[in-house]
Amino acid sequence: MTQAAGQKSSMGFWTCSALVVGNMVGSGVFLLPASLAAFGGLSLVGWLISSVGAVLLALTFARLARLNPAAGGPYAYTRDGFGSFAGYLCAWTYWKAAWIGNAAIAVTLVGYLQVFIPALKDPLLMVATAIGAIWLCTLINLRGIGAFGVVQNLLTLLKLIPLVLIGVLGWWSFHPEYLRIPEPQDLPGGGYAQAIATTAALTLWAFIGLESATVPAEHVRDPKRTIPRATIFGTLVAAAVYILSITAVQGVLPPEVLMHSSAPFADAAQVLLGDWGYYLVAGGAVIACLGALNGWVLLQGQIPMAAARDGLLPEALATCNKRNVPANGLWVSAVLVSLLVLIDGRGELVDVFQVIILLGTMAGVVPYAFCTAALLQLLAVKPEAFKPRERKPLVAIALLGFIYSMWALYGTGEQAIFWGFLVLMAGIPLYTWRQWRNRVQGEARALQARALGE
Repeated sequence: MTQAAGQKSSMGFWTCSALVVGNMVGSGVFLLPASLAAFGGLSLVGWLISSVGAVLLALTFARLARLNPAAGGPYAYTRDGFGSFAGYLCAWTYWKAAWIGNAAIAVTLVGYLQVFIPALKDPLLMVATAIGAIWLCTLINLRGIGAFGVVQNLLTLLKLIPLVLIGVLGWWSFHPEYLRIPEPQDLPGGGYAQAIATTAALTLWAFIGLESATVPAEHVRDPKRTIPRATIFGTLVAAAVYILSITAVQGVLPPEVLMHSSAPFADAAQVLLGDWGYYLVAGGAVIACLGALNGWVLLQGQIPMAAARDGLLPEALATCNKRNVPANGLWVSAVLVSLLVLIDGRGELVDVFQVIILLGTMAGVVPYAFCTAALLQLLAVKPEAFKPRERKPLVAIALLGFIYSMWALYGTGEQAIFWGFLVLMAGIPLYTWRQWRNRVQGEARALQARALGE
């Protein structure tokens, strides 16, 4: 690829920031206030913990990106720290999370579209529209990074408008008593400690995707500078939008109403703006889903490409089209997502949201734990790669980030860990098969070389 072509298709700071914010601010934010309602003011403690943890993780990814801005992001960093097998496990978990989560996001998108098109409540139309959204985003990504960037920038801007609007207007009708801290016996699970752990785990879901700018690193202009800045900036923007808007919704609607709402932002908008506010937020939710879907479709092609280049996944997944995007990875992922929609496309909106929480948070935290540990490993075995004055601060950041990741993993619950472990272990036979294929192909090339030499 020529330099001119590379410049034309490269991602700058704003596109990378839009990818980070767009992948974090998805369908989940529109339902999260209902999940936090039972915890009242304790949810603010959860937000504080998850925001600090997210900043620690963003700083970790920022430093790893400066060290080696390689395609694959979390996979590449884990491989550099612990070798190919650990890198493969990270890539496998992250890739499956991307396309499984995309199936849930697509179905959720159609759920919000039902506000405008009631006919989509028909299961066949719902599934067809969800699959159509998946392939629309796939085709956009197949057009190249340039086309992706234009769409992602626009969708990110549009999705933030209703959130910021509700966040600002909500404070004019804010009822502080709605955020009172419940008595310990009234909290889900009982006790403040467990409640804080649960709210921190729920709010962590809102930050899954903060590492997004690290994945398409080879398409980023000046990656050692752009990726760290976009990662930190995007994380801070998302945190500010979350806390402003979700806390405002919690102060507008009584907890007993909010915890049973399937569309809390829309209900709050109806209180603040009337009936048209409901449609405004529903439209914002559609855009949020589409933006998140578009961003994660990009990642579900880039992740297997990086691993395939290293011989850890089938080499066909590393094949790029004339626009320098991993076409085979995008096609395969789109087919897998479409099949999942056919299987799971008839769930209720809140049920789908729980699927996203289960798969997204668990699968997102595992690469975070790998990468924070990888930074510690690199500091231990390659200290010369870091400036002396930054080593101790980085040890503290990476260690705290790893502790936070493990604590967040615990907070996702037994069911998430159970399914996540099964997903992780299911990928090991594929790794073994690829090692066998690599050996056979290596021996065949050696024999061919000897034959030519003779």
